[in-house]
Amino acid sequence: MEQSDQNLSHWEKMAIDNNGLNAIQPTILFHKDDKIQILCRSKEKKIAESWSTDQGKTWSPLQLTNFPNNNSGIDAVTLKNGMHLLICNPIEKGRNKLALFASPDGKEWSELAVLEDQPKGEFSYPAIIQGEDGTIHITYTWNREKIKYVHLKLQ
Repeated sequence: MEQSDQNLSHWEKMAIDNNGLNAIQPTILFHKDDKIQILCRSKEKKIAESWSTDQGKTWSPLQLTNFPNNNSGIDAVTLKNGMHLLICNPIEKGRNKLALFASPDGKEWSELAVLEDQPKGEFSYPAIIQGEDGTIHITYTWNREKIKYVHLKLQ
């Protein structure tokens, strides 16, 4: 991991023990008490995670979660209310299903919406943010032909 100051002028690298896992492309979630969690895609058929309790200066060894992953990209966001959202392909093979999940703690996840679920196809490389108005903006590759945009208002 790398961390910078507010001006992006001083960068510092912090090592994370990969624990023998093949994991890349972390997405970051911010928790109470200044805890930070990263979730990563992996080649081990599960999403991997690491935690920091000191603002990212040190990290726990990477561990596999129980969340399926087919070595495809994932993205997550911590909402203003503290809830966490994760968008991913929650299957071990293929990229023909893409779904949105919610969690209060980054450990237990509930499916909120299935965005795509087809017998074949590729729905991948998702991105998710929360707008200033509180709505959720999602983009992802749709069959490697288009970029699909989804705009959600959560209740």
